[in-house]
Amino acid sequence: MRRIVAIAVIIVTAVLLQSTVFSQLRLLGVRPELLYLVTILIALNEGPSEGAVVGFTCGFAQDMFLDQPMGITALTLTLLGYAVGMARQYIVSPSPLVPTIVVAIATSLGVGFYEIVTFLLGQFDAGFTYAVKVALLAAVYNAVLTPILSPVLRRIVEGSRPRRVVRL
Repeated sequence: MRRIVAIAVIIVTAVLLQSTVFSQLRLLGVRPELLYLVTILIALNEGPSEGAVVGFTCGFAQDMFLDQPMGITALTLTLLGYAVGMARQYIVSPSPLVPTIVVAIATSLGVGFYEIVTFLLGQFDAGFTYAVKVALLAAVYNAVLTPILSPVLRRIVEGSRPRRVVRL
């Protein structure tokens, strides 16, 4: 129960920050994608099932609260969380730069996938160069935020794990 509450607090905080603070932080017309960052970091630390659940929850919350087309962000973040969680088994380097690189690559792929789906559904009217610019700049912004948020999220998630109790 403590784990569910901790992850719910992380998601609600991320949605509130995305809709208030980060909506005003537009550099070159693009804002950081905090919910992508939370999904990727939790999937990287916890695995594919946790990443998919957190991704769906973050995406659904963003679709509901930020008045976006319903389900597209939930689909994108669910697939992104699962893919990053599956890819973590192939990451063997203990370098502290690994989460930053993974976040940059995964954010650009996730935002690109979102833009492709919205284009196919007739919701995206901008051109290809704008789509690439948004994907790359969102990846850079999230990569800059990763060294700040990664230790905080790791500590919260690891602290909420159930303690193993052995009874004789």
